[in-house]
Amino acid sequence: GVLLKEQGFNVELFEYRDDMRKHDVAVGRSINLALSARGMAALKKVNLLDDVMKIAIPMYSRAIHDLEGNVVESSYSKDGKQHINSVSRGELNCMLMSAAEKAGCKIHFEQKVESVNFKQKSVTFVSTKDKTTRVTHHPELVIGCDGAYSGVRKSMQRTDRFNYSQQYLMHGYKELTIPALPDGGFAMKKNCLHIWPRGTYMMIALPNLDGSFTCTLFAPFEAEGDNEACFAAWDTPDKVMEFFKKVFPDAVPLMPTLLDDYFANPTPSLVTIRCDPWSRGGFAALVGDSAHAIVPFFGQGMNAAFESAVAFSDSIKTFGSKNNYQDAMKHFESMRIANANAIADMAIENYIEMRDKTADKNFLFRKRVAYKLGNAFPDQFLTRHERISFSTIPYTEAQRIGELNDKVLDALIAPLQGVHDLSLIDMNLAKQLIDTHLAGVTTLPSAEM
Repeated sequence: GVLLKEQGFNVELFEYRDDMRKHDVAVGRSINLALSARGMAALKKVNLLDDVMKIAIPMYSRAIHDLEGNVVESSYSKDGKQHINSVSRGELNCMLMSAAEKAGCKIHFEQKVESVNFKQKSVTFVSTKDKTTRVTHHPELVIGCDGAYSGVRKSMQRTDRFNYSQQYLMHGYKELTIPALPDGGFAMKKNCLHIWPRGTYMMIALPNLDGSFTCTLFAPFEAEGDNEACFAAWDTPDKVMEFFKKVFPDAVPLMPTLLDDYFANPTPSLVTIRCDPWSRGGFAALVGDSAHAIVPFFGQGMNAAFESAVAFSDSIKTFGSKNNYQDAMKHFESMRIANANAIADMAIENYIEMRDKTADKNFLFRKRVAYKLGNAFPDQFLTRHERISFSTIPYTEAQRIGELNDKVLDALIAPLQGVHDLSLIDMNLAKQLIDTHLAGVTTLPSAEM
C-alpha cells in the first residue's frame, strides 16, 4: 500500500479483521516471524526498518536440545555474527497499518472479499461483522494480499486455464509458552532459535521482548507407522505431561502453563499453495501468501511476501500505464513465480532438516565443514542458508548453488568414513572441487540495509 501510494495511486485497504491496534485480535498463525535480509530490504524501502528493528531480537544460532537436556549451538553463518530476527507478528501488523495510514492509505476493517468480477472490473466485499452488508467497488486495480485462503484467488480459480494446487503436511502445530523469569529475564539463552529435534516431530522456541519464549510443537496429526507420537494420542493432561517429560525434559520445568496452553490453543494445519498465473486481465493480481503460501520452516514466508510486494510495485512503476497493467503483471509473474516455487520446496526440505538432522552428529560435522570452506574460500563458498537469509539473490539461484555445494561436501566428507575431524579435510581437493562445481559462482555481501 505504501509503495503504490508513493506512485500516486489512491490506495484503499480492506482488512478481514477488526483494528488490532484498538482491540485484542487474533493475527492468524501465531508462530513468531523470522525477519531476515529480504524482508529488511523491503522495510527499508518504506522507511520502517529502524522502527521494526527496535522490536526485534537477533538470533545468531540454533540452540539444539537433546534428550538429556544438553545444548549445542550451531551458528547461522560462518563468522557467527550474522543473524535472523525474532519479531512479534501482532506488533509488526500494527506498525504496517499505522505506516499505511500515515502514507495516506484508507483502511476499511471487518471486510471480506466475496467475489471479483474480472469482466466488469469490480470487487464485492461482505461485512465480517454482520455477515450481510455488501459493498461493490470498481477500482483501477485489485491486489489480493488476503492470505492462503484468498478470496481474490478463489475468484481466479473459477476462470479458464488457472492452475492451482495445495499440499498439506500431515503435521500440524501447537503454540506453547515459556514465560519470563520472575525478574523479567530469559529462562534460556536469549539470542538463539531453540530447537528440540526428535525425528518425526520437534519443538522450537523464539524469544520475545518481554523475556518470554513463544514455543511451537510440530508433530503428526495421526500416528505414522510404528511412531505413535502424534496429536491424536495426546488427548489427556496425563498423556501430554508424560510425553513432554520424556522427550523435552529440560523444557518442562520452564513451562508452568503447559497443560493450559496445550488444551486452550488450536492445532492448525500447514499448507503450501502454488498457482499460475498470479493475475487476470491486467486488473487483478495476487501478492504474498495468496499466491505462494509456504510452510514456516525456513523463516521465509514474510520475507518472500515482502520481496514480492516490492517486485510488484517495481513492475507497475516500470511497465504499467493507466488502465493498462497487463505487461506489468506479466513481468511480475516472470520475476517471482519460479522463485516462489523454489522457496516452497526448500521450506519443506528444511522441516526435515530441523526435526531429523539438527541433532545428528554427521549433519553437525557437515555444517562445520561447510563453514571451514566458507572461511577458506570466502569469495566462492557460501551455504544455502546464508544465501537465503543474508542476501537477496533469487531463491532459484540459492537453490541451484546449494545443490552444487552438496556435491563438494559429499566428495570431501565421504573419504573420512564417519570420522569427524576437520583437520582431515583435504583442502587441495576442496579447491579443485570448488573450482569445478562452483566456477563463476561468487559470494555476495549481505543485502545493504
